[in-house]
Amino acid sequence: MARSKSGPTKDTFEDKIKNALNMILRREVSDPRLNLVSVTRVELNQDFSVAKVYWDTYDNSSRGDIKKAFDSAAGKLRSILAKNVQFRHTPSLNFYYDSQFEDELKITKLLDETKS
Repeated sequence: MARSKSGPTKDTFEDKIKNALNMILRREVSDPRLNLVSVTRVELNQDFSVAKVYWDTYDNSSRGDIKKAFDSAAGKLRSILAKNVQFRHTPSLNFYYDSQFEDELKITKLLDETKS
């Protein structure tokens, strides 16, 4: 990926955070509530100080427990992230359920119903 004169792009940082968090969830987190969770995307704010981390799970029945687990582990995850990626400043992490897949299914179903 080409670098601009000002350094890596925002997208590059977002991808690095997403990939690192997925690796951390697989290898370094022992909380069983986070076993079947994947980080789907990361959005950094303008000054890169806050990251919105979107996640999804195969177990929709435990979304509330997963959200609680992320909220309680946010500081630890940020600390581990800081050790794994060499950023000058590691952003604070805010976790959000990513309903994109469910939304796509609803839209597809509605489109299929209109065709009938």
